[in-house]
Amino acid sequence: MNKKYPFDPSIKHHLIIALGLALWIFVFLYFTEPFDVNELINSEKLMYLPGYGILGGLLYLISLPFQYWLFNRNKKTWTLSLECYFLAIYIFASIILIRLFYLHFVVNWHPNAHDLTYQLKSIIIPAMLTILPMVIFSRFAFGKYKNKKTEAQKIEIKGEGNYEGLRLFLNDIICIQSSDNYIEVFYLSGNDLKKSLIRNKLSVIADEFPQFLRTHRSYIINPFHFLQWKTENSKLFVVLFRHIEVPVSRTYQNDVKAVLNSTTE
Repeated sequence: MNKKYPFDPSIKHHLIIALGLALWIFVFLYFTEPFDVNELINSEKLMYLPGYGILGGLLYLISLPFQYWLFNRNKKTWTLSLECYFLAIYIFASIILIRLFYLHFVVNWHPNAHDLTYQLKSIIIPAMLTILPMVIFSRFAFGKYKNKKTEAQKIEIKGEGNYEGLRLFLNDIICIQSSDNYIEVFYLSGNDLKKSLIRNKLSVIADEFPQFLRTHRSYIINPFHFLQWKTENSKLFVVLFRHIEVPVSRTYQNDVKAVLNSTTE
């Protein structure tokens, strides 16, 4: 149940789901006529039935902060168990609100109002069986679209082996160091600093990704993470994010200063 599940945190797609949910609930109730809806005239249907749809869509929007809290609490990872947990809470809250709406607005607390058991069997469960698949599919589809779009923004640091390599956002990479026939990639994963050893040559990576800056025959850096200069024993270093110190050789000193100074102006 801890398997990753696609989730789109952008508000735009959740608004689309909420609007679709509200419309579909109204259409379902209008044409299936549960309870005694068939006894209502059209003007009464248009007065009461949209309320159920608005409740469903509004409740979905109100739940967004709770979803974002779960998402951020789980290190921006959405899982199948979180999806099931959210849907269960949404269903439970919907049942309560639908019941209160029916009692207060539709029958005005009439003593002969239908009981909850009858309401569950005649309206809520049938409605959920048609509405939930739409919600689940929409959330999954938007999540997959978001993941695909996010993956397309990443770059791939390839290795010479078939299964070697890293797919990362450019600005998550801090620097890359040459180590014999390997390169060591220093990068951020959430708030954690990580290192990965990949079989490749630094010159190959430098040629493939001109966004990186060569500071030394054994180092290339991401200018995005530059913090300050440091001089020690007449040697020049650049200090990067997480206080990573990278040497700057005389060969590349002028080019490095020109690029980094321009980024801090």
